Amino acid sequence: MSDALSTWTNAASKNPVLRFIDINLRGAGQVIFQNNPLTGLFFLAAIVWGAIAGGQIDIAIGAVVALVIATVTAIILEADEATLQQGLFGFNGVLVGAAVPTFLADGAAMWFILVVGAAVSTVVMLAVSKVMKTWETPALTFPFVLTTWFLVLGAYSFGHLPIASMGPPALPHAVAATGAEPALTAVDLFVAWLKGPAQVFLINNPVSGVLVLVGLLISSPFAALFAALGAAVALAVSLVLGASLGSVTAGLYGFSAVLTAVALGAVFYAPSLRVTLFALLGTIFTVLVQGALDAAIAPIGIPTFTAPFVFVTWLFLLPKADLKPHPHGRMQGGLFAKKP
Repeated sequence: MSDALSTWTNAASKNPVLRFIDINLRGAGQVIFQNNPLTGLFFLAAIVWGAIAGGQIDIAIGAVVALVIATVTAIILEADEATLQQGLFGFNGVLVGAAVPTFLADGAAMWFILVVGAAVSTVVMLAVSKVMKTWETPALTFPFVLTTWFLVLGAYSFGHLPIASMGPPALPHAVAATGAEPALTAVDLFVAWLKGPAQVFLINNPVSGVLVLVGLLISSPFAALFAALGAAVALAVSLVLGASLGSVTAGLYGFSAVLTAVALGAVFYAPSLRVTLFALLGTIFTVLVQGALDAAIAPIGIPTFTAPFVFVTWLFLLPKADLKPHPHGRMQGGLFAKKP
């Protein structure tokens, strides 16, 4: 596998077309911190599979289009070459491209704001990274969150941007713990667990979850392990706390937890028992923050996206706990990362 990757990387360095494809594939992989074009290909396959299975092919098209536009924008803006080659300007674009068709109805206006949002995500990436440089902390997926919040919230003001699956704005209310909901079978739990990794890309499909985990395994077994554990922890905590069964079985408490678990357990700190416990704490807290943010923005009528992951991971990275940094020093989403 490593020989094939080396051959591909060497060929891409000599051919501008292959190089552009390589950058975009790495951009897809960087959604879950993987600088690996094959992983990115698996992630895109997960999106395509889930989009077709769900009868929403525009999500797959939007993800690819936005990925390319975000990357092209970085090239036009003459962004840092090393950062560009790692795909660090594409991953927020992928998420913008998947989110907009998910929540807004298909049409010319939707595609217009998708293209604009994809390009803007690169500008926001540069801006947020510059701010976060002060604390040597990565931007993570906050450019996607901020950009897409503006895009979908604006739909409430524009008649030519009909909403497909968002809102309406409503005051939050407590979930009733009546015990009337049916018990989940082992199969139900397994499917819900697999949907956690898939929902990172806004895909509600267990097969897509398998493709995401396989893509991670190809690049980093530790990342795959922590993604699987993160989804499992999120599933367990949300069930114990009595979260909405519909949200739990759709994997909606899993996606931010997956990202937090991988970030803290396998990317920013070198794996160890202490790091695993630290990542576990962060993952559990991510589930709580997910519930809190769901309630907080319900009156606005927009999704939280990956904001729970961003806020928790920032909080767990900013103190710079006495944990050994990852040997590769990879700071996905931060343009000012330093290698030790």
